[in-house]
Amino acid sequence: MNKEAKKSGEEAYVRKVFYSAEDSCWVAIAPELPGCSALGATDEKALKELDTAISLHLRIRQESGLSIPKPLYGQNLRGRFLLRLPKALQRSLKEEAAEEGVSVNQYALFLIATARGQLHPVRA
Repeated sequence: MNKEAKKSGEEAYVRKVFYSAEDSCWVAIAPELPGCSALGATDEKALKELDTAISLHLRIRQESGLSIPKPLYGQNLRGRFLLRLPKALQRSLKEEAAEEGVSVNQYALFLIATARGQLHPVRA
């Protein structure tokens, strides 16, 4: 379950929460801040604990002179990224795209979306 990102400072970081049967509790994470997570008996408690964890995480990074990751919220994403491929893989993708009658970009997007759907199925 995604909680809507808030809009400023520490509150701009994405928060996700899920139930962990293994831990028998709710887990909240801030994916943009590696290792920043919190636990709670309810999803609300886990998210409240995560707010504290985010504050501490950022304070420690600042005090240690480490860079502070920019929140994804508010970034102007253009829908493009550069990906370097081995020549053999590029050739294979071009051949498969030609067989499907689509561009390499369209075919790569199809493959990424298909793989993502398998890893993160949409739940009703």
